Amino acid sequence: MLDFLMTKEQKELQEEMRDFTKSIDRQYILDMEAEKIQYPKEILIEAAKRNLLGIRFPKEYGGRGLGWAEEIIAIEEVATLGIPPACLYSLVSIVGECINQFGTEEQKEKYLRPITGGKLFCAEALTEPRGGSDFFGATTTARREGDHYILNGQKRFIVGAEGADFFMAYAKTNPEAPPRDSLSCFLVDRDESIEVGHIYKLMGAHGGGTGRVVFRDTKVGIENLVGGEGEGGKIFYRMMIPERLSSAAGALGMARASLEVASRYTTRRKAFGSKIKDFQAVSFKIADSITELDAATSLVYATAMAIDSGVESGKARRLVSESKRFATEMCWHVVNHAMQAMGGIAYTDIYPIERMLRDTRLIMIWTGTNEIMNLIIQHEFYKEMAQGKPSGRDIELDAPEALNEEEKIYE
Repeated sequence: MLDFLMTKEQKELQEEMRDFTKSIDRQYILDMEAEKIQYPKEILIEAAKRNLLGIRFPKEYGGRGLGWAEEIIAIEEVATLGIPPACLYSLVSIVGECINQFGTEEQKEKYLRPITGGKLFCAEALTEPRGGSDFFGATTTARREGDHYILNGQKRFIVGAEGADFFMAYAKTNPEAPPRDSLSCFLVDRDESIEVGHIYKLMGAHGGGTGRVVFRDTKVGIENLVGGEGEGGKIFYRMMIPERLSSAAGALGMARASLEVASRYTTRRKAFGSKIKDFQAVSFKIADSITELDAATSLVYATAMAIDSGVESGKARRLVSESKRFATEMCWHVVNHAMQAMGGIAYTDIYPIERMLRDTRLIMIWTGTNEIMNLIIQHEFYKEMAQGKPSGRDIELDAPEALNEEEKIYE
């Protein structure tokens, strides 16, 4: 967040988060990148010890009762460690949102309190091989049998799958219903009927425990149904907020980190007898990066404040989609500018820029591709326009022939 807009309490939280990230040994991060560590639960355990997990949730469930602005501050700092730690940190916020907003008291006690306390680890089992961005095309099924459901199906690209103790999973409970009423949401405890496999090599985002999850006649008690049967769509729409705002927050932290590395390097490195920051070809890339980062930061924090203020759902969906799209694309630009400003050394593992570049490519795809974000943005905007609420003066009339209706032919 732009520091001059922060409250005293937010600055204190930022310092707590920075102290936490500094406590993580560099070798641990290097081992994640080398995939010697598949799931960095120690990072989450340390955050929990400091009461820094799930900070938006009520204190009685291990949170701090804070808002989205504070959550953005927290995730932005964790993202300086890399995209995988930020994503796993965010999973507590994402899965926790589902439980906190739609879960029963028993579910909150059994799952929400332990994940904020670093006692249980969670993952969101959403993406399917045939689905991708087509969430409502999910083919995983849940068949009711007495006091439990039987789940069958496959999820893939599930971040945190390797270390998860339970999964927040969507499955079809009524294939005959309209798509938005066909799905239900479940909290699925990991057992021998669930196959978790680390089956693909990722270009970046190493060490986040990403894997395939296969349910084979997995038994889930009715007490683990979240909300009501057929309410998966309603839950999914709410989950757009934590999924996409957390992605935007991670982008801010990663962009800032790469900008700091590049700025430091260009201040030290000399060529043709001058520091390379004194060449416009270099310094203008830094200027562009600063401007884009500040613009994205402003949008993301404005969105956080809008969500905290209770903005209506359609506008919330538009704002979080704008934030996710703009911030992740900004991050891609900034990391690329950092690499270009630093030159060939940034393409090596002497600096972390090459890792940042690989990690950053993913965040424009996950939690809904940026093309899907555009669909949502324009859809919600046109819906707002259709309501016919004037935003101020009717500018259309400020033309010499504005009242010439004969020329205004639309069909």
